[in-house]
Amino acid sequence: MASRPDIPSVELPRPETENPELASLVDRTAGLQPGRRIFHAANGTLIALALTWLEVSRGMALLLLGGALAGLVFMDVVRLRLPGANAAFFKAFRHLASPREATGPASSTWYTLGVLLTVAFFPRPAAVTGILILALADPAASYVGRRWGRRPFLGASLEGTALFVLVAAVTVAVRHGWVAGAVTGLVTAFAERRSWPIDDNLTVPVVGAGTITLLEALL
Repeated sequence: MASRPDIPSVELPRPETENPELASLVDRTAGLQPGRRIFHAANGTLIALALTWLEVSRGMALLLLGGALAGLVFMDVVRLRLPGANAAFFKAFRHLASPREATGPASSTWYTLGVLLTVAFFPRPAAVTGILILALADPAASYVGRRWGRRPFLGASLEGTALFVLVAAVTVAVRHGWVAGAVTGLVTAFAERRSWPIDDNLTVPVVGAGTITLLEALL
């Protein structure tokens, strides 16, 4: 999931209320945001495919991801210091932004950092799978949890969490076997639910790749 606004007990500061235009733009980003979920899934899938099929060394991959991360961090610093820039951000990305980004780093910044750390510290097959968990399980669970979730569970919904486990388990099983799939699905789902205040875009791929790497060393 690209954000954590489904946790009702969390109250974020809202300096954007001093800027009526920004407040209005932020309010428009609330809801199911299907475009955001699709964008989230497409990004991770494309990165995973690039790492799998293109002859890109780890060093080159880290250089590209590091450059992207530096650019995103710079953009976050500018827009969080300048309400006008923040309003422009929410106007330009109204279908991709989330309310919590009004007062903190963009999900894309956390996403890029999570992918960078995953590629840096784990074998490529495990890293690719961790990224695919982030790309597929996270947005699917977020959408279903918001749309049809009825039973509270670990700050979200049982329905969304169950789908996360299922999608993650199948994703891992295709590449690493069903034992790894079942274990990794459960571990990453728990990590995703307990990520806050660290964004789950950082924890999911790192925990997923780490779990797979550990299991392959033990089994």
